[in-house]
Amino acid sequence: MALKATICKAALRIANVDSNYYQDHALTLARHPSETDERMMLRILAFALHADESLQFGRGISTDDEPDLWQKDLTGVIEIWIDVGQPDEKLIRKACGRSRQVFIYSYGGYESGKWWQRVAPKLERCENLTVQHVAPATCAALTSLAARSMEIQCTIQDGQAWMASDDVSFAVELATLKTATSAAARR
Repeated sequence: MALKATICKAALRIANVDSNYYQDHALTLARHPSETDERMMLRILAFALHADESLQFGRGISTDDEPDLWQKDLTGVIEIWIDVGQPDEKLIRKACGRSRQVFIYSYGGYESGKWWQRVAPKLERCENLTVQHVAPATCAALTSLAARSMEIQCTIQDGQAWMASDDVSFAVELATLKTATSAAARR
């Protein structure tokens, strides 16, 4: 018998001073049986960093042709494609061809570093790609917030993000591995 997805709900309050975006989001996440708390929480972090009314979660970890999150315009054109983890470089190049901007949030310490060394040379020409590595301390702090029902706050100011719940507050540590060129990001 196949295991079913676990439904998790997150009340996410976002105060993005940098982009003048202040909004509450009621998120419902279907957590695949093979998905860890860490990965699920990184999807929430990615949502908070790119929050918009039209940003949506993809169908999940078992679907290769959809990202973890995406934002489409009214005509169905993919504006933003966001993946968490260490996706295959062919999938990343395909995403770069299908969308205006692609964001990858890698995690996992040593394994993530090996992944980036392997795929970076093959992604040099992907001008609309931004890759950031989430620090292990941030992943651990995010994982501590994981529950079936969560209330989380995210504040973004001066390029720095902070996440908090009633019990925990921490700065989000990201290391930029690749930045999209400004011309590609404006497309």
